Amino acid sequence: MTKNKQPIETARDADLRHSKQAMIRASQRARALAIQTGTSLVVSIQGVVVHLDPAAPTQSKIPKGGED
Repeated sequence: MTKNKQPIETARDADLRHSKQAMIRASQRARALAIQTGTSLVVSIQGVVVHLDPAAPTQSKIPKGGED
């Protein structure tokens, strides 16, 4: 399988171009809802299901790379 080296923001398809921002908005809404309801965020990080505190900073919890 060949990897596309172009940034997603340069895609010809408008939906694909804007998908990164849509995912960011969705994660912000999920975090806000989890805070309102007092629940954890449940995510998969490198194939491992993890329960995250929605009030905790996000960058320290998510490993960089490893998207293969």
